[in-house]
Amino acid sequence: MSTTDTSSRTGEAPHRAPGDVETETETELAISGMTCASCANRIERTLNKLDGVSATVNYATEKAKISAPHGISTSALIATVDAAGYQARLPTPPEPTLPDTPAGPDTHADHTGQEPDELRAIRQRLLTSIVLSVPVVVLAMVPAWQFTNWQWISLTLAAPVIAWAAWPFHRAAWANLRHGAATMDTLISLGTLAAFAWSLYSLLFGTAGIPGMTHPFELTISPSDGAGNIYLEVAAGVTTFILVGRYFEARSKRRAGAALRALLHLGAKDVTVLRERPNGARVEERIPIGQLAVGDRFVVRPGEKIATDGTVVEGRSAVDASMLTGESIPVEIGAGDEVVGATINTSGRLVVQTSRVGADTQLAQMAKLVEDAQTGKAAVQRLADRISGVFVPIVIALSAVTLAFWLGTGAGAAAAFTAAVAVLIIACPCALGLATPTALLVGTGRGAQLGILIKGPEILESTRRVDTVVLDKTGTITTGRMSLLAVHTADPLGPGTDRPSADEVLRLAGALENASEHPVAAAITRAARERVGELPEVSEFGNHEGLGVRGVVDGHAVLVGRPALLEQWSQPLPEDLAIVLGAEARRGRTVVAVAVDGQPRAVLVVADAVKPTSAEAIARLRRLGLTPILLTGDNQAVAETVAREVGITVGPDTVIADVLPSDKLQVIEDLQARGRVVAMIGDGVNDSAALARADLGLAMGTGSDVAIEAADITLVRGDLRAAADAIELSRRTLATIKGNLFWAFAYNIAALPLAALGLLNPMLAGAAMAFSSVFVVGNSLRLRRFRPTGH
Repeated sequence: MSTTDTSSRTGEAPHRAPGDVETETETELAISGMTCASCANRIERTLNKLDGVSATVNYATEKAKISAPHGISTSALIATVDAAGYQARLPTPPEPTLPDTPAGPDTHADHTGQEPDELRAIRQRLLTSIVLSVPVVVLAMVPAWQFTNWQWISLTLAAPVIAWAAWPFHRAAWANLRHGAATMDTLISLGTLAAFAWSLYSLLFGTAGIPGMTHPFELTISPSDGAGNIYLEVAAGVTTFILVGRYFEARSKRRAGAALRALLHLGAKDVTVLRERPNGARVEERIPIGQLAVGDRFVVRPGEKIATDGTVVEGRSAVDASMLTGESIPVEIGAGDEVVGATINTSGRLVVQTSRVGADTQLAQMAKLVEDAQTGKAAVQRLADRISGVFVPIVIALSAVTLAFWLGTGAGAAAAFTAAVAVLIIACPCALGLATPTALLVGTGRGAQLGILIKGPEILESTRRVDTVVLDKTGTITTGRMSLLAVHTADPLGPGTDRPSADEVLRLAGALENASEHPVAAAITRAARERVGELPEVSEFGNHEGLGVRGVVDGHAVLVGRPALLEQWSQPLPEDLAIVLGAEARRGRTVVAVAVDGQPRAVLVVADAVKPTSAEAIARLRRLGLTPILLTGDNQAVAETVAREVGITVGPDTVIADVLPSDKLQVIEDLQARGRVVAMIGDGVNDSAALARADLGLAMGTGSDVAIEAADITLVRGDLRAAADAIELSRRTLATIKGNLFWAFAYNIAALPLAALGLLNPMLAGAAMAFSSVFVVGNSLRLRRFRPTGH
């Protein structure tokens, strides 16, 4: 049945069988049976031919996201996919009560870390094919080793390769044939079966099966009836080459679900709840997170993750929400404030009342965002598939014309069929099987040396067209850690007095902050140790919630905290320090005031510092023709300050601040809607959905596992310059793949006339295949010498 037949049969709203349930506006189906991106495109086209249906199918996640009118049932959608030659079903939802369990069976991996069944099957086919094919190829190409009856040994070894190892290609080719399409699978199946069938004919009915037959190494062009020629090495070798590429592709594709599993693992596994006893006493009880219910109260100690979304009912603390929001400065919270699950309590003890659990939490909603972004991301169709879609029909037509021509000239059926089959054999993609995997292998190997991990060949297509690069701030352009940037000391108190020593003020402040758990305090203490070494002891330490700390250091009374704390102690900042405070605050930085012995002596400026290499990296991205855009959850003042520091033009379209994770996703979609091809560079959980949605996602290797899994390319070094290296390397690798594909097909095209004229000598064909394969490998190896600009 062709695609047209299927769509015409299902184009009208189908009748619902008893028990059918009408779909909601959005339906998600798990798809199996796809072997390449072309399969995803075919399913998508078939579904979209139904009236009112809008579908996107993702090859990587093996899911279809479908918008359908209420008149089309879920069973009708499944039947449409089945009729196209694939299998569809409703996905099984993840277990909300088992955070250690992967995100449903559709990830094709279990929590024990065992290899997925499909990946294991491909590996078994590949290993079997290698073991059986190597002797077949060696015997065919080395005449000195062609012992008596070697051809029958070759047949015995090659038969399982063509029949069993290549079975997925034959199955896919049959599905393509039923729907009037041709892909790489069609070309592989056609070529290998033609080579095997002709070899079998020659062995059983020709002269190739005679004991003592050899293939002499003669590169001659002469007519032959084909009865003495066998091409088993072609069929077995091509199958092996293609399986190598498919295995590594499958390994990469199976990582798609890991981003969702990583998100689920971010949450707390256990939680301490408060239980009321009949006598009114409150006791703490540790329970699994899955048993937590809305309305329960739970305890969060310093350093612990907040178990789920809720409202603080007791205590004050600073919560590090950078993982979810991108905000680098911890947020001060107290009774009545909302908190989000998976964020980290950095200081005080909190009691939180649960407001949302399971799939309703912000973390679960973020996982849904990532999954939707991956499903909606259009899969890039393989270059080889696109070329095969044109090449295969031409080869089949040429084979038919050759057969008709020779029959028409009266050359006889044997000669006519020899020439026709020879056309199919010479079209078999031996070098084509090496074109993509070898370039990818060398390119990714060189990338690993440069600290760049590329997940798959389909990713390279995006890098060529990228024109806009969206950059997260925290952890990408900046270090992602609070650092002391400056110490501004007060003017002398009067004539004959000296300006306070910056190192001495920092020494006293660092010693006092050493007793605090706040991240800003940790930055001050770390800087003090780096500048002055060991810090003195503190006595009479006191903590003022939300304001700062006080104590006695080396006999000096010291106050460190917000200016409001100093005002409470009647020590307001002098004019010079107040001017500094205002200027730094306008730049979005955190300012900490320090008073010593009743006198304000300095203000300390703390912020998330820009990485030393960020400005250079952004300049290189500009030279590559990309427009940089800063996208952050931080406030506008901080964003503009960082943008100016690294060379990003400040404007409403180039500096976008105060955004939530869902807003980041929306920004990417808006840019794409305006015709931009977008690369996204980020490192946090809050970036994961945007990384998945972008045409090219690049994750900093120093960031969260979720971001790394959602991205297409990982920058291991955590250096933004690696992003420019990655884009340069990807473009060069893609150019190499295209060159390989050109020469792989050029060999076929050059040899086709010889085959059509009946002049195809088996050794000439073998030599041509060997030359094209060596050329492809050699061209790929040139990538080992790749050096990015500026290195």
